[in-house]
Amino acid sequence: MTTPTALSTDEAHSRLHELTVVDVRTPGEYAGGHLPGALNIPLDRIEQALPGLRQATERGDVLVVCASGNRSANACRILAGHGIDTATLTGGTGAWSANGHDLHRPQGAARTVWGMERQVRFTAGTLVLTGLLLGLLVHPAFQLLSAGIAGGLVFSALTDTCGMAAVLAKLPHNRPRAADLDETLAVLRDGGRPRP
Repeated sequence: MTTPTALSTDEAHSRLHELTVVDVRTPGEYAGGHLPGALNIPLDRIEQALPGLRQATERGDVLVVCASGNRSANACRILAGHGIDTATLTGGTGAWSANGHDLHRPQGAARTVWGMERQVRFTAGTLVLTGLLLGLLVHPAFQLLSAGIAGGLVFSALTDTCGMAAVLAKLPHNRPRAADLDETLAVLRDGGRPRP
């Protein structure tokens, strides 16, 4: 597996006017704050956007972002497998914000959704604790729930994938509005930038 090209937050900030920025987080995370001009194409829909992303790379460089850089690196590898070269933002929107760069919110975005990594940690911790408590109070077999979650976390770390994140991304709070892929693809085709 190849490692995608990575841009630091300062490099990306200085080149933002010339980059097409694609945010692969869930619509809920995107609504919580994204790089100026970023288009939202959730990771689970990236392959549907291949033609538009191919057109965008013909016009210039495409920067793929997420919360920490893991999902965007995964998206870059998927795109590279289809002959589309992109770069990822080192440290994602977390590093962007930590370095003092502004995040934009869509109009009408009122509440912030936790980042996917935080949601996974909360869900995994809750399930492990539930399995342990039920194992002590009800029946020892409930401890298998905790063991299953622990095994899933180990598998997730070894493969750099996260099945729990894929499931959580489909929950309603992560999709307060559907990512309008048709509108996003039209913006990519036209070479424009979305409304803030």
